Amino acid sequence: MSTVTLLGFPRIGRRRELKKALEAYWRGESDAAALAETARTLRHRHWTLARDAGADVVPVNDFSLYDHVLDTAVLFDAVPERYRALGDPLAIYFAMARGHARDGHDLPALEMTKWFDTNYHYLVPELHAGQRFRLAGDAPLAQLREARAAGHAARPVLLGPVSFLLLSKTVDGSAPLDLLDALVPAYRALLDGLHAEGAEWVQIDEPCLVLDLDPAARAACARAYAALAGTGPRLLLATYFGALGDNLDLAARLPVAGLHVDLVRAPGQLDAVLNALPPSATLSLGVVDGRNVWAADPDRALPLVERARARLGDDRLWIAPSCSLLHVPIDLDEETRLDPELKGWLAFARQKIAECRCLADAVAGDLGARAALDHRRALVAQRRSAARVLRPEARERVAALDAASTWRSADLDTRRRLQAERFGLPLLPTTTIGSFPQTPALRAARAAHRAGRLDDAGYAGVLRDEIAHAIRVQEALGLDVLVHGEAERNDMVEYFGEQLDGFAFTRQGWVQSYGSRCVKPPILFGDVARPAPMTVAWSRHAQSLTARPVKGMLTGPVTVLQWSFVRDDLPREAVCRQLALALRDEVGDLEAAGIGIVQIDEPALREGLPLRRADWPAYLDWAVACFRIAAGGAAPATQIHTHMCYAEFNDIIEAVAALDADVISIETSRSRMQLLDAFVRFRYPAGIGPGVYDIHSPRVPDAAEMQALLERALEVLDPAQVWVNPDCGLKTRGWPEVEAALAHMVAAARTLRAALVAA
Repeated sequence: MSTVTLLGFPRIGRRRELKKALEAYWRGESDAAALAETARTLRHRHWTLARDAGADVVPVNDFSLYDHVLDTAVLFDAVPERYRALGDPLAIYFAMARGHARDGHDLPALEMTKWFDTNYHYLVPELHAGQRFRLAGDAPLAQLREARAAGHAARPVLLGPVSFLLLSKTVDGSAPLDLLDALVPAYRALLDGLHAEGAEWVQIDEPCLVLDLDPAARAACARAYAALAGTGPRLLLATYFGALGDNLDLAARLPVAGLHVDLVRAPGQLDAVLNALPPSATLSLGVVDGRNVWAADPDRALPLVERARARLGDDRLWIAPSCSLLHVPIDLDEETRLDPELKGWLAFARQKIAECRCLADAVAGDLGARAALDHRRALVAQRRSAARVLRPEARERVAALDAASTWRSADLDTRRRLQAERFGLPLLPTTTIGSFPQTPALRAARAAHRAGRLDDAGYAGVLRDEIAHAIRVQEALGLDVLVHGEAERNDMVEYFGEQLDGFAFTRQGWVQSYGSRCVKPPILFGDVARPAPMTVAWSRHAQSLTARPVKGMLTGPVTVLQWSFVRDDLPREAVCRQLALALRDEVGDLEAAGIGIVQIDEPALREGLPLRRADWPAYLDWAVACFRIAAGGAAPATQIHTHMCYAEFNDIIEAVAALDADVISIETSRSRMQLLDAFVRFRYPAGIGPGVYDIHSPRVPDAAEMQALLERALEVLDPAQVWVNPDCGLKTRGWPEVEAALAHMVAAARTLRAALVAA
C-alpha cells in the first residue's frame, strides 16, 4: 500500500496554546521551561493526531516557536552581530523576531515579508559577504529523537539551502547565492548527524523550484545537491505552491531519492513528472489541498493517484497534502456549531490527512474507502447546486460592469486640488493606518456580547466609549487625520465577512499569520452581496466627535479574497468583482454620511501575484480593476487612501500607481526605507505615507529615529506628496507604547514641517 504522509502540521494548537504560552513568556508571567514544555506537549499531540488520522510517517522540525525561516537562520548561526550581545539564545531569537528595547539594548527586529503567495509572514534572514555558517543547534536531531521515542515513524524537515538564500537579503548588496559554498557544509554536518540518529529520509523544502530561476539559481541547485549527495539519509526534495515547469528537468537530475510535487495547484504536471522521474526515485503526490479548507473532490484526486500508481507501484508512491498544513486550521471536529451542510463540504488538517489515507486505501482496493469516496462525490455535487451558494443578482451585477465602472469621474490633479480645498491639511500630514489597541476590557466585552451576557445596547455603549477615547487621544497627540480605531472589529476581514452574504465562520478555525498572531479566515462559500451598510454608523459617530477629518476604513476586495478561504467552484476574479461591488456600495454610503476620506486597504495585492511572471499581467489587470470598481464611484473631493504592508512592491509599482488612489501608505520602517527604491526609477504621482513606526515590535522608536526615516524618504519623494504614519494598524499594541510612539511621530513630522516651510 502507498505511504501516507504530510509535509508539515499547524503549530499553534487547537486552542492557540502556543500563542498563549508565547505571550505569557513575553509578559514575564512564565519562564523558558514552561514555554518549552508547551512546545513539547504540542509536538507530541500533533504527531499523534497525524498518525491517528492515517499518516504512516510524521514530519519533525516543522514546529517553530515563531517562524521556520528564522529557525533555519539560527540553526546555522546566521545571527547578525548586533543581537549576540544579549547572550541568552532565546532572547536573541525573539529579539530577531520582535525587536528588543530594554536592559540597555535597543535592537529593531529583522525585516518581515510574505511567504510566497500566502498570508504567512516569515522573518527575512540578514546576511553579508563573507558570512560564516556553522551548525549551531540540534533541534532537528532532538525532535527526531523525541518522536521516535514516542513510537512515531518520523522524517525531519529542513528548509533547503538554495531557497533559504533566495529568501534572505544581504546588507551590503552582495548576491546571497555567493554564500552557498559556505552554507552547504553546515547542511552536510546536519545531515550526517541525522543519519547517525537513524533518519532514513530527510525532507528538504525547495519551494524556489516553482519560481522563475535565473542561470545562477539553477547552477546553485545543482551544486548544492551534488555536495549533499551521499550524506546518509535519503533526501525528499519537496516543491509546492505551483508547477515545476521549466525547472522540472533540473529537479529530476538532482541526486535525491524522492520528489514531492503539488498536484492541486498544478495537476497538469503529473505526466511530465512521471516521465522525468529517475527509475528508482520515489514520488510524493500532493493531491489534497494544503492551502484551503474544501474537502477533496475524488474525481480530481483519485485519477491522479491511479495514474501514478500504475507507473510506480506502491513502493515508490507517497500520498500527501499539496504543501504543509500550516495554512489551514487543525480539526473540523472542533466546529460543533457549524451548519451541518456546510461542514460536510470542508476538511481541516486532520481531515486532510484522513483524505490521503482514504485515497491510498481506495486505490489498493479497500471497499470501505471506495464507498467513502462515493459519499464524498455526492457532497461535492450537492455543494455545486446548493441554494445558499447561488445568488443570481450578484452575478448579474458583475455581468453588467463596464469600463466606466473602474474610473473616477476626475483625474488625479483635479482631485488633488478639490481635496486640498476641502481639508486644508498641512505639509506632511499625520495619520494612522486604522486600528487602535484592542484592550483586554474590549475583548472581554466582545466575548460577553457573543455569549449573551452583554446585550446589544450595552455592547454598543462600550464601543462608543472606545471610539470616543480614540478620538480624544488622537486630538491630544495632534494628528491631522483621525480614525475611529475599529473597536467594533475582531479582524479586518472577518468583520466584513460577517456582514456580507456568502460567508461562514468558524469558532476554532485559527491559522498562524506570524509568531503569536493568529487569524480566523472566514469561509467564502457563495455569491457575495451586501444586505446593509457595514461601517457607516461607527464612522459617523466618530466624525461627530471632532472637527478634524475622520477616515472611513474598509478592507479592499483583493485582501478580503486573499485572506478568506475562498470557494474553488468559481474563478477568483469573478468572486473579487462581487466583493468590489459590495465595497463600492459602502463607499457611497460613507460619502452620504459626510465621511470625506475613505481608506480601502489592500495589503494582499502583492501577495496575490502568481509565482511565475508570465502570469502576472492577467492577475494585475483584474486585481487593479477590482480596487477601482470599489473606489470608482467616489466623488472627486472624496479622498481615497489605500494601505499595503510587509511585501515587496518595487516590482509592481506601476500596478500600484494604476490603482489611482489619492494616497497610499506602505510599510518601510523594518526595511529602513529600502522599499522606496522603486520611487527612484518611477515617479509615483499620488500621496504616499512611508511607515516610520514598526508596529509588530514592542519597541518604541524615538522622534529622532522617525525623523531620520522621513529624511530618507524626502530624498526620493516630493514633500508635497508625503504623509506620516506607522507601518500598519495598532490593534496588537498597548495604549502606553502607542501613545508614546505616535507622540514621537507627530514631533518628527512637525520638526521637518517647520524646516521645510522655513526653507
